[in-house]
Amino acid sequence: MQMCMYILKRLAMMVPILLGATFVSYLLLRLSPVDPARAYLSASNIVPTETTITAVRAQLGLDRPFWSQYGHWLWQLCHLDFGTSFFSKIPVSRELLTRLPITAALALLSLSVAIVISIPLGIASALRNNKWIDQVCRLLAYVGASVPQFWLAYLLIYFLSVKLDWFPLQGADSIMYYILPSCTLALALIATYSRLLRTGLLETLEEPFVRYARARGLKKAIIIGRHVLRHAIRPVITAAGMNLGKLFAGTVIVEQIFALPGMGGFFLEAVYHRDYPVIQSYILVMATVFIIGNLIADVLQAWLDPRLKQQILEGE
Repeated sequence: MQMCMYILKRLAMMVPILLGATFVSYLLLRLSPVDPARAYLSASNIVPTETTITAVRAQLGLDRPFWSQYGHWLWQLCHLDFGTSFFSKIPVSRELLTRLPITAALALLSLSVAIVISIPLGIASALRNNKWIDQVCRLLAYVGASVPQFWLAYLLIYFLSVKLDWFPLQGADSIMYYILPSCTLALALIATYSRLLRTGLLETLEEPFVRYARARGLKKAIIIGRHVLRHAIRPVITAAGMNLGKLFAGTVIVEQIFALPGMGGFFLEAVYHRDYPVIQSYILVMATVFIIGNLIADVLQAWLDPRLKQQILEGE
């Protein structure tokens, strides 16, 4: 029950953070030297004149004071109305419902692949410290951290799609379209997570409770699985919570290369056409994902670490 109260408290803390993110994004866009009315007319292929600019400013409510504009926008957000795109003339909420699931599927699949592969690599590297397995895992980690994503994407396309015809391109109709993009995004994460887990395991194996467990005669697999891993994996969980938001926001290049109709291309078009409603909505969505990712990481940390759980239950 108290853990649920902690989660509710953290959810309540999301509100001022999101308000701050919306205010900063709204303010910075309004401080831009580009007039939103001119951007709207340019996106509509209309020659801007003084008359048309005045009419559009009145239509978009840009002739009102700043706080009135911001309050009206917040009122629309409370009703899940993100406005209408300047360029496509389609409600932004409809575009988000179409594109956000694609980016979410790609980000979650990439994160899952990274965690599933990095955990055994990190364990093998730590348990065979300075052996050949450790050397191979460290080499793979260095390569994964050094290879640019766009270059890896083109290599996968050339060899696995063009030459071998194993995977399709340009679409999002089935999970087969997500495999190559998710592998492209997951490689750098695998390098990071495996190194974090290896370091955490090596440090935890030196703790007194591990020596006590060995003295009791517990099997090595039980010591690693039940005791050591739950402590050593905490940095990986923290990194994964932070990377969830980065994956949502960082799929722009990969989505463009693999022609996935996700949030990446949508955001690039909005920046190019000065599509303010789309840019504001994108920033709000990304801020929400970052906050949720960190919330999930904190809850998992409390579940894994009894000391942290006790602090939460005591309200410290």
